[in-house]
Amino acid sequence: MQTPEQLRTFLDEQADRFNRPEFIEDDPISIPHRFSKKEDIEIAGFLTATIAWGQRPVILKNALELVERMDMAPFSFILEHSSQERKRFNSYVHRTFNGVDLCYFMKALQQLYNTEKGLEGCFSTSFQESDADMGATISSVRQKFMRYRPQVRTGKHFADPSRNSSAKRINMFLRWMVRKDNRGVDFGIWNKIPPSALYIPLDLHSGTVARELGLLNRKQDDWKAVTELTHRLRKLDSTDPIRYDFALYGTGVFNRYQRIKNA
Repeated sequence: MQTPEQLRTFLDEQADRFNRPEFIEDDPISIPHRFSKKEDIEIAGFLTATIAWGQRPVILKNALELVERMDMAPFSFILEHSSQERKRFNSYVHRTFNGVDLCYFMKALQQLYNTEKGLEGCFSTSFQESDADMGATISSVRQKFMRYRPQVRTGKHFADPSRNSSAKRINMFLRWMVRKDNRGVDFGIWNKIPPSALYIPLDLHSGTVARELGLLNRKQDDWKAVTELTHRLRKLDSTDPIRYDFALYGTGVFNRYQRIKNA
């Protein structure tokens, strides 16, 4: 069984290997990296994270199509678009996320930027109101986002930790916005939520590697597993535990993980 120091060394090495600009090109984060304005980055990031499931090339293609339909100016489009202009998105499809869902998301985003100081304002306010509980924060933002009475099916595309969802895509989006390490991958453009409060974007790849390493016992990839794994990672790095997402996800996706043998 590996010692805690061996485990930390392994994870540090893997995080350093993948937390580099070279990681960006084939990752969904490449879409918001096409922009320089804060609001463009966060809107492109939020919508890209929303559809970030399935094959990576398809995710990248459909996310790029989405921002191109917004004339590569997502913030201006969200603020200024009319219900008539939303019709250009009726034909949009990414797996089960279709034009109906996207049109609602655009309407809700428009309202957030008009009434809640945008995505950062909404998340930051909910974070403070929930006493820095990230699960409660995400559930609160979801409630605000879905209050404009979408079809029931649309609500399935915004995960809810209070229903034990792993909320992988929202946690990934929050990692993009909050983490600050000057490595060139995550943006770190939100200032009112500390990186220490983030939770791991748990999926099949990171969950598999975490279980191999003895960091995660729970078999289901749900919010309870997210909480368990995040608490373990905080023991390794209390200020920036989610940097280890690069280690767990990267080694899982790129098949570079080798089991640490019993010492």
